[in-house]
Amino acid sequence: MRLTYLAYTFSLAMMYFSIVLLIPVIIALIYHEYNSISPFLISAFSLIVVSFVMRKIVKGVSKIESINDIKKSEGLCAVTFCWIFAGIFASIPYLFFGFTPVNAFFEATSGITTTGATILTNFDYPHTLFFWRSFTQWLGGMGIIVLFIAILPQFAIAGRQLFFAEAPGPTEDKFTPRIKNTASSLWKVYFGMTILAILLLIGNGMDAFDAVCSSFSAVSGGGFSPNSESLVGHSNSILWIICFFMFFAGASYNLQYRVWSKFNPFLLFKNEEFKVYFGIFAVLGILLAGSLFIHLNYDFESSTVHSFFQIASVMSTSGFCSVDFAGWDYMSKAILFTAMLAGSCASSAGGGIKIMRWLLIFKIMKTEMAKILHPRAVFNIKIGKYSVSKEVLYQTLMFVFFYIAIVISSALVVSVLEENTLVGITGTISAVGNIGPGLGHIIGPLGSYDGLKTLSKIILSMDMYIGRLELIPFLVLFQKDLWRIKK
Repeated sequence: MRLTYLAYTFSLAMMYFSIVLLIPVIIALIYHEYNSISPFLISAFSLIVVSFVMRKIVKGVSKIESINDIKKSEGLCAVTFCWIFAGIFASIPYLFFGFTPVNAFFEATSGITTTGATILTNFDYPHTLFFWRSFTQWLGGMGIIVLFIAILPQFAIAGRQLFFAEAPGPTEDKFTPRIKNTASSLWKVYFGMTILAILLLIGNGMDAFDAVCSSFSAVSGGGFSPNSESLVGHSNSILWIICFFMFFAGASYNLQYRVWSKFNPFLLFKNEEFKVYFGIFAVLGILLAGSLFIHLNYDFESSTVHSFFQIASVMSTSGFCSVDFAGWDYMSKAILFTAMLAGSCASSAGGGIKIMRWLLIFKIMKTEMAKILHPRAVFNIKIGKYSVSKEVLYQTLMFVFFYIAIVISSALVVSVLEENTLVGITGTISAVGNIGPGLGHIIGPLGSYDGLKTLSKIILSMDMYIGRLELIPFLVLFQKDLWRIKK
């Protein structure tokens, strides 16, 4: 690994992230919250200093004119450090509002990774802080590195390695010849969906500030809300709008770009992954609606809106809630837990194992069973019209294995620390899957992670990063060959 390339990429990304830290100042001025200005100015200045010092300490950084030949391992390492330090500096403003360092880091990490788990127990904070919570989710939904690739000429060519390091998936789904154009196209769809969500929510009676924050969180698959009860008590029209945008937050933005660019919504159902995603959403939504109607005596309208809303929230890993489902019956919770495991689509703002990987796993199982009956036959696993290479299949199996291993190990430790198995298991699945709330009253939809032990919060914070970057960058960091520093 060439340290100069890592330092250059990191310092450049952090320098521009410092500009992002100044955006909440505008909200502070609008709402006359002048005491909320200095936290963000100090955070931005601190990040500029770190970026400047990095360039001075690491020899040769100032001489680099291009990083077009950056290697994949260097890109993975750079992206990982950028995300971790973005979370650290995003947590600084929270310190000025009375948060402890661990709680500030947890809340900022939950925001930047679009997890939506919160340590808040009261919501008596300025508009500026609530805007920052939701805005960090909006940045993290599409990815801060993807944003910089779209707008910075320095990443025009080298951005390919950084792009796929930030959002590694089963396949490299690139739909334009230049990766910069791909990143720009994704952000156009993302930004357009956000504006549309804001307008629809305001048009249906939601307060403008709440509409902005809710749209940021819905489109990004985040789930932070400026209200202590999330979206409980809002009209059905508001819930359906949020449900729509959460659902598409969990769908591939690459696919959505094709749909918008060709004005052809039928392209959605020509995509195998989306058809499975939609099918799971529909089936689980119907099952949950039936469970609420039968077991909890919800009327038809309430059972329908709350079931599809919560399934969309969990599958897209958004974390919003329209009702306190901690009090639901066992069957209803089991259906929600199934949705937790399903996850979202590849190239989406959502987390989890991803529908594409589940598809590949089941196709591998089907193929292996067929080989038992036909040992001499040659089988070719396909997704749609395209064959999947053995390398991708192997990487998928490796990903799922390590994903389960991390969930089990983290869940065991957190369960022991908290002396609560439900908190340990659902909290870990929620953190690694970037879902947000767990099950139960402690960390449930209207609960808080504040009461957890410090070590539990740190473990879950790291799980959020691992889930957002989809394991691969973190696994690379443990390879000793990576740390052989080269000039």
